[in-house]
Amino acid sequence: METTSRVEGVPAARRTAEGFLRAPFAWYGLDEAFTGPRWLMQVGTAADGAVQHGSLGHGDEPTIKTDAGGAEKERFAVVVTVAASPVRRSGDGTGVLDATTVSSAAWLAGSGLLAYTWPGQLDHTLRNDWLDQQTEAAFELADDLEGPEWSSLSLPVDGVPMPFHYRESEFGWVLAGTTSAGVHLGAYGRGMSAYGLGFSAVADLNTYA
Repeated sequence: METTSRVEGVPAARRTAEGFLRAPFAWYGLDEAFTGPRWLMQVGTAADGAVQHGSLGHGDEPTIKTDAGGAEKERFAVVVTVAASPVRRSGDGTGVLDATTVSSAAWLAGSGLLAYTWPGQLDHTLRNDWLDQQTEAAFELADDLEGPEWSSLSLPVDGVPMPFHYRESEFGWVLAGTTSAGVHLGAYGRGMSAYGLGFSAVADLNTYA
């Protein structure tokens, strides 16, 4: 799975669709059944600036929570779109980029959820250590989507039922699957049930801007 850039801590009102518009693939979000707020998140790029993945938010914009009880007051779902690609040379010719797979989407979703959470018993100064440990655990879980931590879930993508890998934690849920449109999908959230979600290609990014 690739290491790509991330933009954190930028209020939705100050984000623009510019990076999203540079992507050569379709972005996915929740379908029209979701009628709440929608907002742009971050775009991830390769070393040559090519857009590799990005996230779109739905519901309450999440904030960092130090306990599961506080986290339950927020209702949001974030959809991560990952361009499907094989192993390939980097744009600058200096190395090889890993293939992107459903596991890539699962890891990005898992680490995305972690970015807004840490246990209440931890001092703020220890959060980075905890986050590093949990991110590594999310990576290992994403590499074993057939393992006992994951269950199966069928959700509509562009109106067609598609299989997803799904898991829950005390901080929220994570799921990952693929589409017939050349992208993989990840999602994470809390306060909103994953079981009632549907996904569709975004026709107009202005609905998120």
